Amino acid sequence: MTLYLDTSVLVAALTHEAETARMQQWLRDQAVATLAVSEWVVAEFSSALALKMRSRQITAANRADALAAFARLVEESFTLLAISGLQFRTAARFADRYELGLRAGDALHLAICADHGATLCTLDRTLTAAGPVLGVKTILL
Repeated sequence: MTLYLDTSVLVAALTHEAETARMQQWLRDQAVATLAVSEWVVAEFSSALALKMRSRQITAANRADALAAFARLVEESFTLLAISGLQFRTAARFADRYELGLRAGDALHLAICADHGATLCTLDRTLTAAGPVLGVKTILL
């Protein structure tokens, strides 16, 4: 089974948040070979840290440490799932389901999981609820 980590899990694990200790323990408990991210997670992670910098939630040193830790995880522990144009078109179809309340990036996470047969692991309740409606397995952590 491939467990696809959305950005919320990694931001919580690598910066100081209410769920940090729990997400770090959850990651330690997983078999490394099962964990995956995409280039979209890489982009979102950087964006999330930039937002935390702008809002003064983290320092430049905290940001640098989190980016370095994330880069090590991507290199050493995570499978990097490819993204295709088809997945963007699938994400558009998923986002068209207005009743699900998906933003474009979240729809893309679900499309990537759908294409790769991965289970989406997230802290986001909207994503958790939308996944099964769209045929994607989800786990709310």
